[in-house]
Formats: sequence, C-alpha cells, structure tokens
Amino acid sequence: MIDEKALEEIVRQVLEELGSHKKQVKAEIKKDEGLDPKLDFPLSKKRPELLKSATGKKFTEITFEEALRGNVRAEDFRISPDTLLIQAEIAERVGRKQFANNLRRAAELTRVPDERILEIYNALRPYRSTKEELLAIADELQQKYDAPICAAFVREAAEVYERRRRLKGME
Repeated sequence: MIDEKALEEIVRQVLEELGSHKKQVKAEIKKDEGLDPKLDFPLSKKRPELLKSATGKKFTEITFEEALRGNVRAEDFRISPDTLLIQAEIAERVGRKQFANNLRRAAELTRVPDERILEIYNALRPYRSTKEELLAIADELQQKYDAPICAAFVREAAEVYERRRRLKGME
C-alpha cells in the first residue's frame, strides 16, 4: 500500500530540486551574459559544460567507453529539461519562436511519466474526451507537473474542439 502523504512529499521534493537546478543553470548562463547562437551552437561541441542528462550526468561523461564499463545507464540518455530550455533559448535567438515553444513544452513534459503522456495524447484525439475531461487534464498538468505551457495548450484544444464539435458525444 502506498502512503499517499509520503508520495506527495517525494514528488514535492523532486519538483523543488528541479526548480533549484533550473535556477542554477540560468545563473550559469547569465554569468556568461546569455547564449550566442553563432558562438555557442552546437552546444555539444561548443558548450558541453551546460549539458546534463535527466539523471544529472554530464554530457562529457556519457561516452562509449563509460557505457562499456557499465557506468552509463539507459536513463542517462534521457534529455534534461534544462538542456531543452537552453536549446529553446538558442532557437528563439535565431528567430525560430515556434520551435522554441515546442522545446519549452517538451521540457515541461519531462516531468510527466511516459505512460501518462500517452494517455493524454489519446485523450487529445478528436471525439475521445469531453471538454470537462480535457480541462481536468489541463489542471493536472498545471498543478501536479508544473507544466503551465502544456496546460494552456490542452485548454486551447478543449475550446477549439468545442467550437469545431470534436468533443466526445458530438460526433
């Protein structure tokens, strides 16, 4: 049996750590007065010190040799939200605003379990959900996963589906 209060506390601590790490990365970037796409991109070659995996492993520590030694796990290949946000900054600075927004949504979704993302994806297909169900998903993204951009996206989908009569029960 899962102790819900203990689980909630663990989730809160993880989210706080993610937030403090995000501030640390932003501070590192500010120290350098922001990223310059011409000087800093591609990040893997020009700014590898900024890149970390979702597990916190440095980009430079993820090598074939380390994998052969058993020091790199499959989870180490997952991208971190900070890396996605850095990539978003680069994309925005070269005028690719939509791509930057996609990267910011992806950064938020790193906090959502894969299984839940698939459920949400299916719920967003036309005629699969009521407006109330979509709004509940938006609230979940906002409150449980601190994903306000994704939450706004789902709320917008709920409104558009309603106008276009694509909600469950409107077929």
